[in-house]
Amino acid sequence: MKVRLLLFASVLFTAGSAHFGGPDPSLAYRPNLEKSEHKEKDDYRNFETGSLISRVFSTYKLMHTNQTLDFVKQKHFEWTNCSHTQMGMMEAIMSLDQLVDESDPDVDFPNSFHAFQTAEGIRQVHPDKDWFQLVGLIHDVGKIMAFWDEPQWAVVGDTFPVGCKYQNSIVFKDNTFRDNPDSKHPSYNTDCGIYEPNCGLNNVLMSWGHDEYLYRVMKFNNCAIPEEGLYMIRFHSFYPWHSHGDYMHLCNSKDLHMLPWVQEFNKFDLYTKSTDLPDVDKLKPYYQSLIDKYCPGILKW
Repeated sequence: MKVRLLLFASVLFTAGSAHFGGPDPSLAYRPNLEKSEHKEKDDYRNFETGSLISRVFSTYKLMHTNQTLDFVKQKHFEWTNCSHTQMGMMEAIMSLDQLVDESDPDVDFPNSFHAFQTAEGIRQVHPDKDWFQLVGLIHDVGKIMAFWDEPQWAVVGDTFPVGCKYQNSIVFKDNTFRDNPDSKHPSYNTDCGIYEPNCGLNNVLMSWGHDEYLYRVMKFNNCAIPEEGLYMIRFHSFYPWHSHGDYMHLCNSKDLHMLPWVQEFNKFDLYTKSTDLPDVDKLKPYYQSLIDKYCPGILKW
């Protein structure tokens, strides 16, 4: 039976506490957007100060406590058979109006606006790469997991490998992993942990979140997005890798070849965030044409 996300969203407004004591994924609201002065690049991803820092830290503390190797394996079992619902891509994008990412220190408005901001930023610089523009539009759609009672710490935020040593560039690394049982497991606390050197990121289990989920949805539905775009989708939240150079010892030659594409995407994912919101109704016909080209019809989620 087909389940519609908007029905879930309306139910979520009255939902109780999230599983595992995480932030309630029903914190789906339209906040008052406060216009601020133009942000410089160094002002983005500020995890030390700001009006949202308490909410952000809480989300990461829960993530780093609960995201274990066994937890990630369980989430693969639950989500990668894409049996939760069926819907078109544009419907999934617009459902993000009901979600505010509690791990993001830069924005406090619904994710659908960020989707169009990112896509339009890419379109201006890469007008010849329509698949790249589409990736900008859809890259966060995996966050719809929150509408099925998945706590935000298992949906949003930076990702990191499980089953090996936590690297220093992970956000809040020094004081958020202390209660994670994997942090005390000797086999998981070497640089490679359970993995072989240069095994390739395809063979590494990442903390569970919207990146891996959407990647799996794209593969399951045989979407025609090229490999560069799939890497952007799968690893755009892996900041310790693409922005800090960590975990290179797990990468193979394909990962290193794809890294510049993920870094190029990151510029638009990060620096297009603004309270100057796009005219979504005006933009939708163009982006629907890209959806029809690369991931058409009703998809399984």
